[in-house]
Amino acid sequence: MLSERRLEVLRAIVQDYVGTEEPVGSKALTERHNLGVSPATVRNDMAVLEEEGFIAQPHTSAGRIPTDKGYRLFVDKLAGVKPLSSPERRAIQNFLEGAVDLDDVVGRTVRLLAQLTRQVAVVQYPSLTRSTVRHVELLSLAPARLMLVLITDTGRVEQRMVDCPAPIGETSVADLRARLNSRVVGRRFTDVPQLVQDLPESFEQEDRPTVSMVLATLLETLVEETEERLVIGGTANLTRFGHDFPLTIRPVLEALEEQVVLLKLLGEATDPKMTVRIGHENAHEGLNSTSVVAVGYGSGDEAVAKLGVVGPTRMDYPGTMGAVRAVARYVGQILAES
Repeated sequence: MLSERRLEVLRAIVQDYVGTEEPVGSKALTERHNLGVSPATVRNDMAVLEEEGFIAQPHTSAGRIPTDKGYRLFVDKLAGVKPLSSPERRAIQNFLEGAVDLDDVVGRTVRLLAQLTRQVAVVQYPSLTRSTVRHVELLSLAPARLMLVLITDTGRVEQRMVDCPAPIGETSVADLRARLNSRVVGRRFTDVPQLVQDLPESFEQEDRPTVSMVLATLLETLVEETEERLVIGGTANLTRFGHDFPLTIRPVLEALEEQVVLLKLLGEATDPKMTVRIGHENAHEGLNSTSVVAVGYGSGDEAVAKLGVVGPTRMDYPGTMGAVRAVARYVGQILAES
């Protein structure tokens, strides 16, 4: 365990290095921070921190920089989440409230996160497997053609065409719509197949093939849409941090193009807690020089998806964590009200 004073020295090194991009020396630390001890004592503390792997000396300069282990301790022990100012909170609310549908909410969230943190923003669409049915609409387009519209509690809308085996009248369409909704509204998507399996038997013989076709289309939609979707924005922000990536930025950009990698980075969608993965804690080699800050969002207590940012390990962790948490809270409110 580090002493409180050495934790204080580590905190000062992280803050200075994040702010100045320059390795930090003992003289600069004692000048900038009220550590209450002599430069010689600070030098001694820095030697211990280096020995224990919390800071390192790049090149032959007199200064030190935090290691992944140092940032980890800073985040775990030292960093309170920086609250956003009232104008920042109002700006988030105003920007997100103008959204017209779920695609717009997700698109705005990505742009907002990238602007607030000046990092790469990643937002996962609410997963259908964790959603409930708000409404199923059936619209007659032609005597033997229907449109099926599936609306979720998170505002997601899926549309499918249904070519029926025989013409179906408006009365039968209305009847099917009513019976279908009575069974599935408010229920989880994972429960829907079981809830509708015997529905065709409750219809007249001649309508059963059409009912079965509508149900098959509905269930196909559920299966197709379980695939997770992500939106990413602000990749250009990484170019501002070129010197933070040891060799080249290319491995980072390549990793960000792989959806599977990003989903793993964000973590289990149902976990609402904030996670911070630093440097080599990211399993993907291309992201060993980055940190990921992610949190769950949702319309109730349970998270339906994750959002977060990816940036260099030299990151303003308290500020980034505050921005990510605030945006997630507002997105959750919008979904709850939509």
